[in-house]
Amino acid sequence: MLEPEAKDDLALLLEVAETAGEIALHYFRTEHRVWDKADGAGPVTEADLAVDAMLRSKLMDARPGYGWLSEESADDGARLGAERCFIIDPIDGTRAYTGGEASWAHSLAVAEAGRVVAAVVAMPAKTAVYAASKGAGATRNGKALRVTATSGPDDVTIITAKPNLAPQLWPGGVPRHSRHYRPSLAYRLALVAEGRYDAMVTFRDSWEWDIAAGALIVEEAGGQVTDRQGAPLRFNTPERLTAGVIAANRDLHCGLMSRVTRDT
Repeated sequence: MLEPEAKDDLALLLEVAETAGEIALHYFRTEHRVWDKADGAGPVTEADLAVDAMLRSKLMDARPGYGWLSEESADDGARLGAERCFIIDPIDGTRAYTGGEASWAHSLAVAEAGRVVAAVVAMPAKTAVYAASKGAGATRNGKALRVTATSGPDDVTIITAKPNLAPQLWPGGVPRHSRHYRPSLAYRLALVAEGRYDAMVTFRDSWEWDIAAGALIVEEAGGQVTDRQGAPLRFNTPERLTAGVIAANRDLHCGLMSRVTRDT
């Protein structure tokens, strides 16, 4: 039997993203149960769990041979033997979600041989859906996306948390910048793909489910995405983590890396 193509996987992700949005919006800005995860891993809500259960059921029924990696599911390692793997964050930006803010996302991706081939970042409260499949470009609500052409590395807009601009992380000098912030890493990457901001930077190790979908969307919008040392990102790894993320157009990415310490 032929394996589904990336465009078929993208169609599947778009279909389930719509249902995920309906579930999440049902709980949004209402009273709902919230728990704190162990080891300071942040909050989880009944909406996260309901979305996760639906996604796992529908996606694995549709692609039973794929692996499964989700923030809200126990990881048994079986995914490591699968050729393709779903990488899922049911709700990225849970704190924003529980606070009634609209900047949360469903981050849905399919990785093949360590690289993402289909991706959706859906923003139900903003009625925005970012999508991409390998080699077919990236879109927001069906319209093509393109990263900015800013060459930098100075006089740039960076979407990042303030600690990522600490001088010790930039031995070549912190870029002159205007800083912006959104709680969802997936959304930050989508905004770079859309050309709203020039770059996204995080030096902290990043969970794959937070960044897998957004990384492909940036790349398909003409950008470059690496870890903090400039290495390509790999997904469906045993560690489930990447060594930070730097995303921008190719010229700006090169300029930012020239300012960044190599041993963070």
